[in-house]
Amino acid sequence: MNPQSLAEDIANLTQQTAAANTALMRGDIDRYLALIQHSNDYMLMSPFGGEPTSGFDLSQQLALDRFFKSGTFDQEVVTTYATADFAVLVTIERVCAEVGGLPKQDWSLRVTQVFRREADAWQLVHRHADPLANGISLKQAAALALGVTDTDHSAKLT
Repeated sequence: MNPQSLAEDIANLTQQTAAANTALMRGDIDRYLALIQHSNDYMLMSPFGGEPTSGFDLSQQLALDRFFKSGTFDQEVVTTYATADFAVLVTIERVCAEVGGLPKQDWSLRVTQVFRREADAWQLVHRHADPLANGISLKQAAALALGVTDTDHSAKLT
C-alpha cells in the first residue's frame, strides 16, 4: 500500500470511528456495530478502571442501547500511527451525554484505539480510555492509585 492510499485509509477509519461513537452516544448500538468490527481478541480498558475485559459480548447489546442516551460526540485527533496492517488512533473524545442513568454531563475521554487489518476491513483490537482529558492534580491521582473514591482521603495519603 502506498503512503498516500494508507493516509486516505486512515482518514476514512478516523471518520468511521467518529460516526460509530456518535451513534453509540445516542444509544444506537446497531449503527455502532455496523461501523466498527471488533476482533475476536478485542481488549477493553474501560474509562471506569478495573480489570481489562477480553472480547466484545454481543449479548450486552441491549444494555449498551440503554447505557448511553442523548449524547453529542466530537473527536479531536491527537495523532495516528499506521502500517498496512495496524493503525493506532489517539484521540480526545468530547462527549456530552446521559451515561448509566446519570444526568447529561461532560464525559470527555483520552482514548487510544488499535486496529488490525483483517482482509479488507479494520477490526478494533484494543481500546483504552480514561476520563482525564481535563487533567487532575497529583493528590487526586494518588487517591485514585490507592483506590480511594471518597473525598476524605487525606489520611491515606500521609
